[in-house]
Amino acid sequence: ILTTTYYNDILHHLILQADKTSIMLLSTFARTAGRCASRRSMPPAASTAGAVRQLNLHEYQSAQIMKDAGVNVPFGIPAHTVDEAVAAANEIGDEQVVIKSQILAGGRGLGKFTGGLQGGVHIIDTPRVEEYASQMLGGTLVTKQSGAAGKPVNTVLLAKKMNLAREFYFAIMLDRSSQGPLIIACSEGGTSIEDLAESSPEKIIKVPIDIRTGPTDADISNVVKGLGATGDEAAAGEQIRALYDLFVAKDCTMVEVNPLAEDTDGNLIAADAKIGFDDNAAFRQKDVHEQRDHTQEDPREVAAGKWDLNYIGLDGSIGCMVNGAGLAMSTMDIISLHGGSPANFLDVGGSANVDQIKAAFDIITTDPAVKAILVNIFGGIMKCDIIAEGIVEASRSLNLSVPVIVRLEGTNVEKGQQILRDSGLELISANDLDDAAKKAVAAIA
Repeated sequence: ILTTTYYNDILHHLILQADKTSIMLLSTFARTAGRCASRRSMPPAASTAGAVRQLNLHEYQSAQIMKDAGVNVPFGIPAHTVDEAVAAANEIGDEQVVIKSQILAGGRGLGKFTGGLQGGVHIIDTPRVEEYASQMLGGTLVTKQSGAAGKPVNTVLLAKKMNLAREFYFAIMLDRSSQGPLIIACSEGGTSIEDLAESSPEKIIKVPIDIRTGPTDADISNVVKGLGATGDEAAAGEQIRALYDLFVAKDCTMVEVNPLAEDTDGNLIAADAKIGFDDNAAFRQKDVHEQRDHTQEDPREVAAGKWDLNYIGLDGSIGCMVNGAGLAMSTMDIISLHGGSPANFLDVGGSANVDQIKAAFDIITTDPAVKAILVNIFGGIMKCDIIAEGIVEASRSLNLSVPVIVRLEGTNVEKGQQILRDSGLELISANDLDDAAKKAVAAIA
């Protein structure tokens, strides 16, 4: 059975070894499978369908959640306008402040704005806040993790400059091998943990935690010693325990603090905050999930979520509409095998209706790179005649100008094929998946 633990394990493994397309596809497969397993115990109030993602929040949002949980965080004020940024800096009242772009991607400090400003995090003199906020707010920041298109910056965080003596790395995530939470700590932080794992793996410690009992005193001591904290060990342990309690109480998939810093007085401070939340627990973490920032997501994925569809945009030219994550990945593989490139991953699931099929076509065709659409349905719970009706209505209402290749198999396939024949539309029928992929590639040649 695939679970959320398996999802985390896949992402952790693939992020270092696979290309972007593989990461997105396989993580979607893991998430979907994990949701199916989780639904067995989910109460009726929870949503059981949709393009579910593991929720990520901005640093300022995560920092507030940490603060509420008893974790030491720097004083900071989010600002959405230049005037708010200036007022926030004045409220902090120091000669210098830290101004940090808020996007849902790592590597902000080394990123670059499309407008030319280098870096998304700066320590600046307070009188220069207006200058920097004007360049950041409303801009697009491109980082190693944002993708080439970058992410929009709609918020900046003005934070108090801290006197930090040392920087560590700290994270809690779900681990498949130990089947529970895993604390990862490193005596070096403030930089990419992937780089540290490659250059200095001996500095990283991993402490598996028994989910039934939580961290023992020995576990906490091992983490504190692994960090190399020089302050009061008991106080440092309280901070580690507070982070773990937060991980459990808020149904997190990950809590990452990079850096977890030590000030000149030996106090541990979460100088950065990144938290991921399990969407399966949205029904009992409503206050957290209401903070989701849709501007950081692909608008097509947001639209798909409203229609209970699983969608991920890719870089190819052949749009795909399939039922089932496994079949979707197979479809994309065969498209690539025959020289094409998939433009998206779109799984309509097993219970889509005609309106959802129309919405799926609408979402696919909003991508100007799409030159053909391949529909590959293996009808089980999902009936082929419903798919056919959706295809016909979408073709007529959207005035589709790209070739549509259709392969149907399974429940009500004869009825579905008859609907397509009677429509009078110039649809391209395929006998099997291989035939469909060849015809899709040929249609845009």
